[in-house]
Amino acid sequence: MIDAIVVGSGPNGLAAAIALAREGLSVRVFEAEPTIGGGMRSAPLTEPGFVHDVCSAVHALVAASPFFKTLPLAEHGLEFVHPDAPFAHPLDDGTAVVVERSVEATADALGGSDARAYRRLMAPFVARCSDLMEALLGPLGFRHPFLMARLAPAAIQSAAGLARSGFKDERTRAMLAGVAAHSMVPLDRLATAGYALGLVIAAHGVGWPVVRGGSQKTADALASLLRSLGGQIDTGVRVESLEQLAPSRAVLCDVTPRQFLGIAGNRLPAAYRRRLERYRYGPGVFKMDWALNAPVPWRAPGCRRAGTVHLGGSLDEIARSEDQSWNGRVPARPYVLVVQPSLFDPSRAPEGRHTLWAYCHVPNGSTADMTKAVEDQIERFAPGFRDVIAARRAKTPAEMERRNANLVGGDIAGGAADLGQLFTRPIASLNPYATPIPGVFLCSASTPPGVGVHGMCGYYASRAAFKKLRLWRSG
Repeated sequence: MIDAIVVGSGPNGLAAAIALAREGLSVRVFEAEPTIGGGMRSAPLTEPGFVHDVCSAVHALVAASPFFKTLPLAEHGLEFVHPDAPFAHPLDDGTAVVVERSVEATADALGGSDARAYRRLMAPFVARCSDLMEALLGPLGFRHPFLMARLAPAAIQSAAGLARSGFKDERTRAMLAGVAAHSMVPLDRLATAGYALGLVIAAHGVGWPVVRGGSQKTADALASLLRSLGGQIDTGVRVESLEQLAPSRAVLCDVTPRQFLGIAGNRLPAAYRRRLERYRYGPGVFKMDWALNAPVPWRAPGCRRAGTVHLGGSLDEIARSEDQSWNGRVPARPYVLVVQPSLFDPSRAPEGRHTLWAYCHVPNGSTADMTKAVEDQIERFAPGFRDVIAARRAKTPAEMERRNANLVGGDIAGGAADLGQLFTRPIASLNPYATPIPGVFLCSASTPPGVGVHGMCGYYASRAAFKKLRLWRSG
């Protein structure tokens, strides 16, 4: 009998498998797709010789993850590549706000009273970045309570509220809006400031790196480590029912509530099933990849130094776009998140050529073709962008879900991440990883601490499972 079976090989599934294998347990992972990785896959989506990240591209939370930091992933082929600057936010006047690794350098570029406000807000938390990430990526945020109490007054605000109350310059406000929009939650909602603060602090504390050779290398490194610990991985095996699994003492499912309802079938009590059926999914993404004959011709030189570029102009414009996608309307001028990895990792494209990655937020399950809207936003800040395009590949939310069943309606966050569901994923429970089925656990981004390539959902689920397995061993 196998000690533990893990369904799904995303970052959380692999994290759970590794954590259990490190305890000396026998572990077997089943992956429905031909390749492992979930949101960490890479593929030649445009032309031969171009490596594109299928979903996740920037791995700041891999670098910040309290669990992943304990793993010898470099020995298994993982290599981070750090852009000159983590991210930039261009504006219509041809300039850009560039967030550097240094708090001081970033503040100096802001200037005036915003420079002082930025230092005062960010510096104390960047100095304790490791402790803060332990707290933010904990299941209920109970680690380092005094540090969290210091962060809470700013983090619990809406992103729009923090931007307007904390900073005077529209440039600084726009930059905060751009990073807060990663949350896919309207910027006037409480706690969206926390997303912005966490990501900016990570940018200063650990950077926003890409992975040399593509995000697939992260999955490959985790898989290599798991195999070295005796774990097994089977690809191309779609688990449609718990009944099809071999006998095991524990099953951990790296799936969202919708898939789990199907896999568990009538083994779930009616009350728990109803609670999972009420789980809410957030906006989807319309994803684009390009093969380019030259780098993006950004008007603002600072954008050429940044790995990530946030497009959307002002705070008000970004807030409008995010509100529209959340409420079921397709934005005419969408917020667009762009990553240009080949500027810093030349292995992604043939010599002298480049890859570009981007997505915008759209209503869940939207069928709208956003190709022109996305390229218009890039062209707005990089005139002549279309002239350097060699090939493009666009993916609707439906195609995102076909490639990865966890991306329900194109939702890459594993469920709506607003305050109402942030700490109640997938239900309100002191042990959200356990299910009513004995020995069966959830370990996906639909459990705390939620979205991101950090593996902590899987790690904490493995701890819950290991407690049960330890009781079995001692019995």
